[in-house]
Amino acid sequence: MIRPAALSEAKQSGGVWRFVAWVCLAAAVAATLILASLNMDFRIASLIHWFLFALVYSSSIGAPACSLLLYVGRRRFAAGKQIGWVPRFVVMLTSSLTGCLVAGVVLVAVGLNPPRLYWQEFRTSLLFSTIITLTFGISVSFYQEVSARLQNAMLELRTRQVEEERARKLAAEARLSSLESRIHPHFLFNTLNAISALIPKDPKRAEDMVGKLAALLRFSLNAPQAGLVPLRQEMEIVKAYLEIEKARFDARLRYSIDVSEEAQRVGVPPLAVESLVENSIKHVIAKRAEGGEVHVRAFSEDGRVTLEVSDTGPGFAMDSVPPGHGLDSLAARLSLLFGERASLAAVRSGPYAAVRVVLPREV
Repeated sequence: MIRPAALSEAKQSGGVWRFVAWVCLAAAVAATLILASLNMDFRIASLIHWFLFALVYSSSIGAPACSLLLYVGRRRFAAGKQIGWVPRFVVMLTSSLTGCLVAGVVLVAVGLNPPRLYWQEFRTSLLFSTIITLTFGISVSFYQEVSARLQNAMLELRTRQVEEERARKLAAEARLSSLESRIHPHFLFNTLNAISALIPKDPKRAEDMVGKLAALLRFSLNAPQAGLVPLRQEMEIVKAYLEIEKARFDARLRYSIDVSEEAQRVGVPPLAVESLVENSIKHVIAKRAEGGEVHVRAFSEDGRVTLEVSDTGPGFAMDSVPPGHGLDSLAARLSLLFGERASLAAVRSGPYAAVRVVLPREV
């Protein structure tokens, strides 16, 4: 069975040889027209004679020269390098010299030139062949370079499109996951029960809680599928979420938010900080009868912004996070949006376990 890679390579190789054949044929036609113009002889017999001579020379010189230039050029370009003009001229001049020697032998062998005129034919044809070789060789070099650049640009464009599509998919999954957690029966019922309990004793706070729940659901639905939102906007949602959970857990949840003014203008992936806070609520506050603390910090320093969500839990290692988990999805989103300029790590921050995100400062 023929492998697809082998088929692709064979197809590419066939395309190269077809191109080389057309170059040799074009060179032969050009040389024939030049010889006819110099001799002012356009008779059919003369044209055929000169064309056969030119075809032998163009095949002997052009085929190895074009093949070598294309092969070396693609190898060098694939490695991120280019062929200098000195090596190109060396290849072309060497091909012209050896090609003239080979063509002379072929012409003698097929009877188009007598053996006694071999060196005379060689001296006469060398200069002419060198000019034709340089003309077509330079053209082939430009073609190869432009073609390779175009292929690389198309590959880069396709790669970027795939990465953007993946980023949109991950953002949509994060948005869907957030929305699902918002409308999860336990969360929704507990929140509604907390609001219901507040109505008789603190109707103003109950009304405020309804507004925060609506804002949380609205942001989950309207968060962009890709891109960044100002940290100030993200923190409004984080505070709304913490206030809702505070109504549920009361004294069991103790939290603080400390975000510098400069950091608030920085762009962050939507629901990034909220998902970290939600992780602390689910795995620390909700699972302990005594509850615990959640602290959110953000500050800008040296052209980067640091986001940190810490809690009183035991902590964890990032390599223990299962695939598809919220933290795993967040790490993938950060990688796609910022590459190596962003990092996500589980650390100790004093007595607290923390998840720290470091991003480039993009306002």
